[in-house]
Amino acid sequence: MNTKIVTTNRKAFHDYSILEKYEAGLVLAGYEIKSLRVNGANLTDGFVNFKGGEAFLGNVHIPPYVQQSTHVKDYDPRRERKLLMHKSEIAKLFARTREKGLALVPLQVYFSRRGIAKVELGLGKGKKTYSKKATIKRRDIERETDQELKFKKRMI
Repeated sequence: MNTKIVTTNRKAFHDYSILEKYEAGLVLAGYEIKSLRVNGANLTDGFVNFKGGEAFLGNVHIPPYVQQSTHVKDYDPRRERKLLMHKSEIAKLFARTREKGLALVPLQVYFSRRGIAKVELGLGKGKKTYSKKATIKRRDIERETDQELKFKKRMI
């Protein structure tokens, strides 16, 4: 899959255990597309909101495009952006997010092969503090064992 990843949300993987992943299109203005290509975006505190049978991506920071000849007045880099998904998929996700502890968070923003901006959403269950620590500990142990195995291979 030839895609150009613009940004990823590493904090989402730390705070949530991701159960399912979904893909959605983004409704953006032309200058926002240009800004994504040049500056990227910040997904750290992003979330998905549902209003009137539609899904919106909120609190995702897309910085203003600097080379723009006509500056857009009152540009809000954290404005809500509409997500393009099938109605049945939106209804399913809305029902799932009403379950206890489930949230829909943006995982990454990327451009498809055709140059269309897409966002990968993750349906995740919030982690407790002790499970976050356990995940970090497990990752550290795996890293140390991999390093030891590489070192032993060099010695042989």
